Amino acid sequence: QVKLVESGGGSVQAGGSLRLSCATSIYAFEYCLAWFRQAPGKEREKLATIDSDGFKRYAESLKGRFTVSKDSASNTLYLQMNNVKSEDGAMYYCASYPGYRSNCWYAKFDLWGQGTQVTVSS
Repeated sequence: QVKLVESGGGSVQAGGSLRLSCATSIYAFEYCLAWFRQAPGKEREKLATIDSDGFKRYAESLKGRFTVSKDSASNTLYLQMNNVKSEDGAMYYCASYPGYRSNCWYAKFDLWGQGTQVTVSS
């Protein structure tokens, strides 16, 4: 069964750090993976993608604060969030596009987790 399960969300102070995890199935892990977020009243925002060969791409708005990575031993996708800002508060989702391995920034992700909430306090 293909499944994506996010964890690691919670409350973090502005300027702090948080690491999100996404447990995936072997099937999903082989293909394009990504992190998105959606804040109330806003459109879903693509944050980072990682190709099957490890190539990464980020939204320019993040200005290097977030890092995407994956661990093949555990089929887990990560998002390291540093210098968190108030505008980072949102529901965070991981996604996969099975069947697509490269140029993942342009993939039409169609497999989603349930999300994990990040709340930023000042």
